[in-house]
Amino acid sequence: MGSKDIQKSGISPAELVRTEAAALTALAERLDSIMAADFERAVELVLRCGEGRGRVVVTGMGKSGIIAQKIAATLSSTGTPALFLHPAEAVHGDLGVLMPGDVVVALSASGETEEILRLLATLKRKGDALISFCCNLQSTLALASDVVLDVGVEREACGMNLAPTASTTTMLALGDALAIAVSIRKGFKAEDFADLHPGGKLGKKLALVRDLMHSGEAVPMVGDGTLMTDVIYEMSRKKLGLTTVQRDGTLLGVISDGDLRRLLEREGGTALGRTAGEAMNAAPRTIAGSELAARALAVLEEKKITSLIVVDSKGSVEGVLHLHDLWGMELI
Repeated sequence: MGSKDIQKSGISPAELVRTEAAALTALAERLDSIMAADFERAVELVLRCGEGRGRVVVTGMGKSGIIAQKIAATLSSTGTPALFLHPAEAVHGDLGVLMPGDVVVALSASGETEEILRLLATLKRKGDALISFCCNLQSTLALASDVVLDVGVEREACGMNLAPTASTTTMLALGDALAIAVSIRKGFKAEDFADLHPGGKLGKKLALVRDLMHSGEAVPMVGDGTLMTDVIYEMSRKKLGLTTVQRDGTLLGVISDGDLRRLLEREGGTALGRTAGEAMNAAPRTIAGSELAARALAVLEEKKITSLIVVDSKGSVEGVLHLHDLWGMELI
């Protein structure tokens, strides 16, 4: 059914979207008022299960099941261990995945989904906390829940007011709100997010400096008493366009290709008699290995330089990060 067919039916695509937007607005208003305490209880249950090494088990049937899978994925990616349990498979053995201390989040617009109701006796016997997302707060599932969160909508976006549309949208948004609220309470940071997303463009953007830097023997290094002839050799051998100047592992300064060129322009051949300590830039740009690679790229672009020296809290050299190392990471 194309957009013209929808319009012929008397319902425009824009009207469908407005119906779902209105459902989200109503959900937000409930979260600010009558549902605030219940939502906080749900957050506490999830936090408590995490402290006891429990997990969040999200379940739902049909369209609600698809939303449940996404909520489980969002929880996991923001630091809360979670999994999806198919309710039909659960009663045929998959209930064995439930562990003491788990919290079950059940999604059912009607609150009367047969496959989910068949799980209630087992959930109650095992003592697992139950959070439900329901449109009907007087339904069997809602009344059996420790916390019920209202995802009710005035109407579905479907012209027949039948197909789950606005209700699944509110479920998805409420699941996102729960996952993010829990992650904030846990103090989940960008570095934690990076650890859980090592692949793809997102993982690359969240890579840490220490993951990309040149380290060990790859780091060009001379002492402050090293003659410039040997400095040039070290710079050429390591091919990073610079060398660090160190004493007992502590960074004293840096000599870059540009520093060397300017020195030769000023002093000619006599420059080769200089020592690294005399020729170095004693205030090089540095960065911690725990910084995000995206932050390093911003510094390099802002200062219009090609390399950063990676140092620890005591000023000891850990590595060198070159702009070329970041270009391949699709950070821009």
